[in-house]
Amino acid sequence: MAASRRPNLLFIMSDDHAAHAISAYDDRLTTTPHLDRLATDGMRFDAAFCTNSICTPSRAAILTGTYNHVNGVTTLDTPLDNTLWNVPTALRDAGYRTSIVGKWHLGHGPHHDPTGFDEWRVLPGQGHYHNPVMLEAGGRVVERGGYVTDLITDDTIAAIDRWADARAAGDLGTDAPFAVFCHHKAPHRTWEPAPEFFDLYDDVEIPEPETFHDTLEGRAEVVQAVKMRMLDLDPITDLGAPVPDGLDLEAEISWRYQRYIKRYLRTIASIDKGVGRLLDHLESIGELDDTVIVYTSDQGFFLGDHGWFDKRLMYEESLTMPLLVRYGREVRPGSVNDDLVVNVDLGVTLLDLAGIAPPEHVQGRSIAPLLRGERPDDWRTAAYHRYWMHHDRNHDVPAHYGVRTRTHKLICYYNDPLGQLGANGPVEPPEVELFCLESDPYEVDNRIADPELRPVLADLVAELRRTQAEIGDEPYPAVETLLDELLG
Repeated sequence: MAASRRPNLLFIMSDDHAAHAISAYDDRLTTTPHLDRLATDGMRFDAAFCTNSICTPSRAAILTGTYNHVNGVTTLDTPLDNTLWNVPTALRDAGYRTSIVGKWHLGHGPHHDPTGFDEWRVLPGQGHYHNPVMLEAGGRVVERGGYVTDLITDDTIAAIDRWADARAAGDLGTDAPFAVFCHHKAPHRTWEPAPEFFDLYDDVEIPEPETFHDTLEGRAEVVQAVKMRMLDLDPITDLGAPVPDGLDLEAEISWRYQRYIKRYLRTIASIDKGVGRLLDHLESIGELDDTVIVYTSDQGFFLGDHGWFDKRLMYEESLTMPLLVRYGREVRPGSVNDDLVVNVDLGVTLLDLAGIAPPEHVQGRSIAPLLRGERPDDWRTAAYHRYWMHHDRNHDVPAHYGVRTRTHKLICYYNDPLGQLGANGPVEPPEVELFCLESDPYEVDNRIADPELRPVLADLVAELRRTQAEIGDEPYPAVETLLDELLG
């Protein structure tokens, strides 16, 4: 194959896959040999973050290369306008054969179905783990038996094979690569494993996280009130069994954790198996080293950290996305990068590697130089996050925004002081948290009231305001007032 040929693109994204549930990142919970192959053969990113830690907005940010206040997808209930420019359309217009399989979760109907894809087969809404119904262009419904992760992997392989057959038949040009988006449902709640992994970890006691018994003392009051504790899990639908009789409170919480984490990790096992199948198939058809393979998730997830499940908050376990990139031509095997990357960068990076320039309105930045081991002098110094769903649904998580630098984090819970987020809960005064990540990586010590950190706070506030101005997001006046008061 010619060295100048444009690369194929395989973008694999799971739903709610915490980085610390991949053994290339942290081997205390589980072993993921096939995902680890991506890290061994490519680059592991240790500081990749979502800009909004909830499914639909994160997916919109990746596909459009813009923050959610620009693409309009700020909550789970705001679907993506498919008339907006997006990455798949740019790839297809440049000659790529484009496909998407699996979870879409950006709305359905004429204005929200996938666009930019030559073919698509997606789950309606969240979809089901077993015997899932899927939708195709034109409203066609596909019904099959089987486990959703295996079926999505099968369909991804089939999409690659259709591309290969079309090239062999002369129906595609010699420089017509594929761009396949493989979007897994797993490990999204309710964590239903494939039959082959039903008993995985049955004879293992999974260690509880360092912060499992965190009392949240000193954290913002709205954070202390969120409903994501082990006791908030439904024993039947989430844990698959009633709580045994005779357990005291501490024993019940530990029992719940073991049920939760094992079900979660069992769904990861199927993803890992599927990634191995994809790697082996690409190798068997001679396309492995000519394919950029990206593995990520739409955000992180709490795996008992701080006593929580779910995501939504700006704490590390929720904010951090796994990001593994393999590209035999350009990425040094076994390399690790700790530069700040955000999800608006990912689609832009695919375009850059394909030799396609994005339009000027795109806010993400290609990480292709980082993949080559080069850090631009003007690389970002802070990652911006904003969660819009104030007192959302059953989790009672507050709306907030903030910045995360290499060493510190500032989180501002604006708590709807202007009443602009609806009547989903009470209005509280804004609150602020400041964490020193080097000395406090688990974020248990809120230092916002520490006078010794006044210079650090001033720097973080300046970084926050600079970033908001740069991306065009509007700060909340009550938060601005509180920050000014804290700075004196």
